[in-house]
Order: sequence, then structure tokens, then C-alpha cells
Amino acid sequence: MPASLEHGSDVTDAAGVFPVDGTAETVAEAARKLRALIMAGERYRTALASSTGLGTTESQAIGYLFVHGSRGQSDLARDLGLTSSAATALVDRLERRGVAARTRHANDRRRLLVSLTEYGEALAVRSQEPLLDTLNLVPASDLEIVATWLGVMADHLQARSS
Repeated sequence: MPASLEHGSDVTDAAGVFPVDGTAETVAEAARKLRALIMAGERYRTALASSTGLGTTESQAIGYLFVHGSRGQSDLARDLGLTSSAATALVDRLERRGVAARTRHANDRRRLLVSLTEYGEALAVRSQEPLLDTLNLVPASDLEIVATWLGVMADHLQARSS
């Protein structure tokens, strides 16, 4: 891990707030660019869903399962911000489209897991190609730090929205 990630003081003050001295404009610009990235991601998901004939929630679920692997339906509901009945309807639609399947948990036969099918995995891999193309814009020498910071920001935003 880069040294700048090991010490919160390199990024924030003791209260966890960005410093407002000479870096306030830089922080504000970085926040605008992060917001622009999030908005571009939302447009990308909408375009992807449209091109595959899936809804944005189905596309989001495929991306979630691709990143996190098989999950319980209640986990899927919680992490996607869905009610239990909405998650059931979502998984039903994913199964009808052949992109996901419910399977019994290996250690707890009472529990069902939602997993991507081969077709679902192929859709997820294909949908990742534009992301890989975008990451190819980053110099190879900077890719590790960019990946680390993307993960830090994603985890932080996820924690704040849970």
C-alpha cells in the first residue's frame, strides 16, 4: 500500500476533514471530477443495460455478482438497496434471461445463493471491455496507485451510503 494511504493525516486532518488551507480549491476540483466520474458511470450503466436489453437494476445486479461472486438473495437486496420482494422479482428476471441462477449453499442447504451463469459471466466480461479501455489511458507506472485510490474511494462512499 502506498505510504500516503497508510497515514490518514496525509489526506485529512485529525477530525477526518479535508484541510481547507491552500488545498481547498484542489479538493473542490477533485470532488467535481469524482462526481463527473460517478455520473459517467451511471450513463455507462444505462447505455450498457439498453444495449443488452436488460434494465439498469439487472445490469447493476450482474455487475455486483461479477465483483462479489455468489451471494445470498438478502445480501443482494441489502447491497443494491432493494426490498426483499423486489430482490425476489429481480432474481426471477435474471433467471428468465439466463444470466443468473439460484443454487443451494454448500454448507447450509436451507440457504440459496444467486450466481452468474456462464452467459451472465460472459455479459459481465464483455461489459468490462470499455472499463479496461479507459484504464489503458493510465500510464502503467501509475495504474497500481490509481487502482488503490479507486478502491479506497469506492469503499468510503459505500460505507457512507450504507
